[in-house]
Amino acid sequence: MRTRTEEALRASEERWKFALEGSGDGVWDYNFQTHKVLSSRRYKEMYGLAEHDNEDVVTQWEKRIHPDDKICVMTDLRTYLDGDASSPFSAEYRMRCSDGSWKWILDRAVLVSRTADGKPLRMIGTHTDITERKLLQMKQLMMVLECSSEAVLLVNKEGFILFANDSAVRLFGYAQNELVGCSVDVLVPLKARPGHGSHLAAFMSNPKPRPMATAQQLFAVRKDGSEFSVEVSLSPIEIDNQVFVITGVLDITERKRLEREMQLAAMVYRAIGEAIMVADADNRIVAVNPSYTRLTGYTEQEAVGQSTKLLKSGRHTKDFYWRMWQSLEKTGHWQGEIWNQRKNGEAYLEWLVINTVYDDNGAVLRRIAMFSDVTDQKRAEQTIWQQANFDPLTGLPNRRMFHDRLEQEIKKAHRSALSLALLFLDLDRFKEINDTLGHAIGDLLLKEVAQRISGCVRDVDTVARLGGDEFTVILSEIDDFGSIARVAQGILRSLAGPFQLDGEILYESASIGITLYPDDAATLEELLKNADQAMYAAKHQGRNCYSYFTSSMQEAAHARMRLIADLRSAMAENQLLVYYQPIVELATGAIHKAEALIRWRHPVRGFIAPSEFIPVAEEVGMIVDIGDWVFREAIRQTASWRLSHDPVFQVSINKSPVQFLREDNSHGGWADYLKALGLPGQVIVIEITEGLLLETSKIVADKLLAFRDAGVQVALDDFGTGYSSLSYLKKFDIDYIKIDQSFISNLAPGSSDMALSEAIIVMAHKLGLKVIAEGVETAEQRDLLIAAGCDYGQGYWFSRPVPAEEFEKLL
Repeated sequence: MRTRTEEALRASEERWKFALEGSGDGVWDYNFQTHKVLSSRRYKEMYGLAEHDNEDVVTQWEKRIHPDDKICVMTDLRTYLDGDASSPFSAEYRMRCSDGSWKWILDRAVLVSRTADGKPLRMIGTHTDITERKLLQMKQLMMVLECSSEAVLLVNKEGFILFANDSAVRLFGYAQNELVGCSVDVLVPLKARPGHGSHLAAFMSNPKPRPMATAQQLFAVRKDGSEFSVEVSLSPIEIDNQVFVITGVLDITERKRLEREMQLAAMVYRAIGEAIMVADADNRIVAVNPSYTRLTGYTEQEAVGQSTKLLKSGRHTKDFYWRMWQSLEKTGHWQGEIWNQRKNGEAYLEWLVINTVYDDNGAVLRRIAMFSDVTDQKRAEQTIWQQANFDPLTGLPNRRMFHDRLEQEIKKAHRSALSLALLFLDLDRFKEINDTLGHAIGDLLLKEVAQRISGCVRDVDTVARLGGDEFTVILSEIDDFGSIARVAQGILRSLAGPFQLDGEILYESASIGITLYPDDAATLEELLKNADQAMYAAKHQGRNCYSYFTSSMQEAAHARMRLIADLRSAMAENQLLVYYQPIVELATGAIHKAEALIRWRHPVRGFIAPSEFIPVAEEVGMIVDIGDWVFREAIRQTASWRLSHDPVFQVSINKSPVQFLREDNSHGGWADYLKALGLPGQVIVIEITEGLLLETSKIVADKLLAFRDAGVQVALDDFGTGYSSLSYLKKFDIDYIKIDQSFISNLAPGSSDMALSEAIIVMAHKLGLKVIAEGVETAEQRDLLIAAGCDYGQGYWFSRPVPAEEFEKLL
């Protein structure tokens, strides 16, 4: 029975071996007690062994296992045999062929019997040649690694690079043959190299994949020595029974830069002074920064989820928001000023900039609004603009704004083919009021005048203050020229009413010059010049009236300009002369005094009357130099006459109010000149007008007192024609009164002029003053004045003003 069973078993084994041989695998049969190995013919063919080669000892099999694989194979085999061996044993390793080459085989076996005490007794297995499969697998792995877009290195446990794809070559700057075979340390920055070997060993001892998502961010170094940020993944892989590392290297320099920019942007977002609000496509707030909270009062929790209308103030019309959204829909952008409202209800002006972020499909993803509170800035700008363009006293447009308005109105009138009128106003008595009652009252008067003028014009018209007491009115879109006169008359009537200012009741009037566009002029400068000339014409007509510009005014202005130019040349070319008119002592007929009078002998026009050029000289300030020249010429001549004719001879010199009001030391220069010639102050009499005494400024008073202290006498000219005041005569120590020729010309016994002249003479003598009668032209006038007790006479009866040479003949 036992024999039949064994034979059946042998027959079964033979069939099994035959079947395995037919599959192309080599078969082996190992006996653990005898350590004998039986191998099939195919087994020997696989390794190039001859049929008679003795390979029946297990030690021969062990010798032919690749050294790198032996430990792993033997360890796996022992583990298998020590276990229950219920499943087949399987191992892949390299076997050395008889020609010295290596062949990869798949070794599969089963433990077919054990001894009674459980020890392995017999094991049967097969060797399958998998060399080509292994080569294919390696080729496929290399292809996969080569096709990777990121840099990939295959590194062994000693840290040497076995493979580098093209991406790695480009990234590190080495050639392929330079990378393969070198240590991976060359890619590690110098400061990190000392510890790199221990990190590699630690990883190899516990080779677990480390993907980039969790990998430590490191630095790598290129062939040129430049370092850059990288992210490294480590993927252990077993190849040929050895552990290798597939190392992925990703250059994250750009990502790091973007991260830094994002971090910076986040810091700016949190720290920026401007408020930022981010909204979604449905206009719901999704994010705000701290400045938003500081500016609006709404916290992030309160704002997020709310509509962007949260800050709406209600100050803008629907049309305003419609235009805003039109811009956002068309361009994705809007910016401008907008009134919004804080949480506490306070409205504020903000500068708002909105930009739109779109998704890949072009749909609105986010709208980002940046805004800042410009309320104070706008208020400051408004204040600066107000100060730059409006008169702070009256609130009217100033000269700058007036020029701008007039330019605009000229352009508008040109386009519409309509006319405009420019009115130039100058108050008639403002200087007197300002100097007499003080600047505070003067300011109140100007404010009231501004209000009254503004009440006489339409809202579309412009009233401006150019400075001082000068005002202008622009009447635009004139289609009825009669309305211009009505406005001017209305202004005059309005100003004629009493002004009640700080307890004072005052009366004021104005002179108005009117010019038209385009009839009189086409430019701003010409219109202003014309209106100014017309205003002066109104002044000359008696004030408190208006005057239209005429071409004759233009001609007069041109003549005046020529006169000014000629007058400047006159001084340089010695065209000015000093004439002298005797002042006769009426009681004796003696001549001890003379009045120095200037004359101008023009090379073309001949003699020009002083009444023509003296006012012009005063206006342009030339009177100061002319007066100084007259003084020196007259004093020089008087010094000569004192030596040759009369040691007490005295000359009278007219001094213009302009000379007095100039804040210089000309009177001191006159005194010094007298001293230089060895002359006393009494050699000269300064003639002034009553109007000058109305100037209550300290300048006038100081100069008059300085003349008195220097011994210079003062004569009050044209007495009786102005604001005669006895207080002035006493205050300034006046020495002479000159009765105006208007009283003398009609002098007759019993006439009112006679009575007035007698009264003036008596009053003067009572005050210790001497009297000089001007304009004596007849013997009767002389005799009446002598009878009235007048001290001196001056006029054509005695002599016309004559040159010094002729005057000497009268002495």
